[in-house]
Order: sequence, then C-alpha cells, then structure tokens
Amino acid sequence: MRQKKTDFVDIILGIIMVIITIAAVYPLYYIYINSLSGGAYVGANEVILYPKGVTTYAYSLALQNSSIVRSFVNSVFYTVAGTLLSVILSAFCAYPLSRKEFYGRKIFTAIIMFTMFFNGGIIPLFLTITDLHLYNTIWAILLPSCISVYNVIVMRTFFQSISYELTESAYIDGANDWVVFGKIILPLSKPILATMILFYGVANWNSFYNALMFLNEKALYPLQLVLRTIVIEGSTTEMAYMASSEGSLSVPIDTKSIKYAVVAVTTLPMIIVYPFVFKYFEKGVMIGSVKG
Repeated sequence: MRQKKTDFVDIILGIIMVIITIAAVYPLYYIYINSLSGGAYVGANEVILYPKGVTTYAYSLALQNSSIVRSFVNSVFYTVAGTLLSVILSAFCAYPLSRKEFYGRKIFTAIIMFTMFFNGGIIPLFLTITDLHLYNTIWAILLPSCISVYNVIVMRTFFQSISYELTESAYIDGANDWVVFGKIILPLSKPILATMILFYGVANWNSFYNALMFLNEKALYPLQLVLRTIVIEGSTTEMAYMASSEGSLSVPIDTKSIKYAVVAVTTLPMIIVYPFVFKYFEKGVMIGSVKG
C-alpha cells in the first residue's frame, strides 16, 4: 500500500515538474520559432508550436544594423571585462573573510553584509559617478556593480570548506598568504569560480540599468540597451522600411520578426556558455551554501 502511495506521489511530482519545465522553456522557444518564421505568419500571430514560412531574413536584417553589431561587441567587452574584474575582487574579498586567523573578520563581514540591505540610493550613486568623472565612460558600467555581497558570502563559505590543515601545512613550509591563495586555494576552487563566472557573466550580459543611467553616447551602448530601445520604441519599423525601400526584401517581413531575432541574438551567447560551466555550477552552489 505504501509503495502504491509513493508511486502516485512520484507521478504527481513528475507531472508538476513537466508543467514547470514547459512554462520555463516555452517562452524562449516561442521567441526562436517566431524569429525563424515569415513576417506574415508572425504578424497574424499564427506561430504557436512550430515555425511557419521558415526564413532567416529577420536575423540578416538585424545583423546588418550597425548599432546592433556595435552594441553586441560592447556587451561582449562589458561581460568579459566585468566578469573578470568581479571574480578577482570577490575572491580577494572572500579569502581573508574565510580565514579564522584574520583579526576582525566578523566585523568586516557584518559591514559588508550591511550593504546587502541598505544603500545610498540612485541619486547618491549618480552623484558619485559624476563627481568621479566616470559618467559616459566604460568604468561607469564596470565599477558600480563589480561586487555582489551574496556572491562574496558564497565564495567565503566555499573557501572555508577547504581543509584548514592543508593551508596550515603550507604556512609551516614557509608559504605566505599569496602562495597559499594562488597555488592551493584557487586550484581547489574551480567549482565556485565557474559558478561565479556564470553568475557575474549572466548579470553583466543582461544589465542595462547602469548604461541607461550613466551613458548618453550611443557608441558605448550595450546590446541590452539597444534591445530595450527596439522593443519599447519600435525602432524596427525604420529597419524594415529601409530594407523595403532598397528592394532587398525577398520575403514579407514584420517588425515583430526583427524584435524576436534581436532577442534571440541577445540570449544565444548565455545559452551557448551555460553547458560548459553547468558541471561545476551545482557543486559550487551546494558547497557554497550549506555552511553559514
């Protein structure tokens, strides 16, 4: 009787997980099938389960737009540079907080965690960026959000899980903190480093708020800000009109198709990168979150 009850519960949970999976995956699938469909079908909202009138012309038209290409390059730079800077600074911050012999580590931890719940707000941040002459520069994108306190705490917890006797023996052999950190801690921390790369990479790639506040030069815009302009202001109309006036339209095109294509291009890099770090992701998060 108990076995039947367990099987019934497993079936219910399985059905619930299938529903949740479909709800999570379908919006992304919907974007891609619409970006690959003919404009007439997209405009009539006839694309539901599979692409109709398959064409890649929306992608071609989107990638011919110089602002999209330039902003894509900018986003790649912001993501790579921002992620590298964030992981390095977070590791440098988390390591001393994980050492029992670090005097005052509880005080510093409390001060850092305080910033998770309280901050100056948008206006003081804007004034700070302006007074430091960072406005309308790449540093206005990289610096304000280069460290996440939550990620620092996760890294600190992971570092604490590394055997203390291992580092203590290195100190006895004459190693200093830099040697211990560089040759012992970091090589053993690949799971959490990969997890942080994923966290910071996705956050930097999807970020547009800092660019919206601190940039007014379009040459510095990231792809997300251009995407926001396209989706909200409907600037794809001009792209479709220019292609039509030049006689380059071989198939009917709808502005929605271009929007879907741009969104698809925006999400594709993270989809490609995720499988390479997934094997480290689960281990890094679990080890970094089990202990306090």
